Amino acid sequence: MTSTSHPRDLRTELESLTTEAFRPELADIDRLPTLDIARLMNGEDATVAGAVAARLPEIAAAIDAVAERMARGGRLVYAGAGTAGRLGILDASECPPTFNTDPSRVVGLIAGGPDAVVTSVEGAEDSRDLARTDLDTLAPAPDDTVVGISASGRTPYAIGAVEHARARGCLTIGLACNPGSPLAAAADHGIEIVVGPELLTGSTRLKSGTAQKLVLNMLSTITMIRLGKTYGNLMVDVRASNDKLRARSHRIVALATGAGDKEIEDALTATDGEVKNAILTILADVDGPTAARLLAESDGHLRAALAASG
Repeated sequence: MTSTSHPRDLRTELESLTTEAFRPELADIDRLPTLDIARLMNGEDATVAGAVAARLPEIAAAIDAVAERMARGGRLVYAGAGTAGRLGILDASECPPTFNTDPSRVVGLIAGGPDAVVTSVEGAEDSRDLARTDLDTLAPAPDDTVVGISASGRTPYAIGAVEHARARGCLTIGLACNPGSPLAAAADHGIEIVVGPELLTGSTRLKSGTAQKLVLNMLSTITMIRLGKTYGNLMVDVRASNDKLRARSHRIVALATGAGDKEIEDALTATDGEVKNAILTILADVDGPTAARLLAESDGHLRAALAASG
């Protein structure tokens, strides 16, 4: 069902949102020197981390729920429109090279489809039906998590995705930047990062976008830590798909093991470049196939595999 709100009703609704509030003290911002505007903007940005800090218990609870399901094979799906949708796609696209996840495990959906990543697709965000259709292409299952992202917390596409996912038995998270939002209310886990009015009235790609990026970083990164994708603070599941990442792989093995260059290169060769496996061959003094078996038996957790090897 596409939204049919009367323009006057929509204006009234927008005026009630903190992210849309007008700040008269900034009415002459365009007359200020560039450095003063930059200072103002930087000062605004500095408040975002505090707004996120106020919601850390809710964020942590959501992460634990996501990790539990992903450990059983579930997927993490982001759904949003405009900036919110682009941020979801950005976070999803960075998981395969960072954590060696299959591209199907963390997915971003944006209202209007792939074209909306670089251009505005008018009206797409107003359709709950479109969200349901997009989500159904993924055949959502109970172990999946769907995160609706919307600065206003009222975007029909994000709410529709969460409502449809919840009806299909998925875990749902609603990430918004206004208190008392319909999106947070529709989800199992509501996360509302209240950053206040924007420097430019209603430009929610600013503080709201920064807040959403910070929370999405936490959702994916900490979930992957819980899933054993790291060893300490090292990205031991990094995918060495280019020269920079191959060099990083070597460095990660060195940091984890203290081994010399020759031993590291031999270990990476013996494990087809798999960083986690290479570390295990060195620290546990086992061969490549044994390292692979130990990791498989430990669900990919390097610490558990090391304990089992001894």
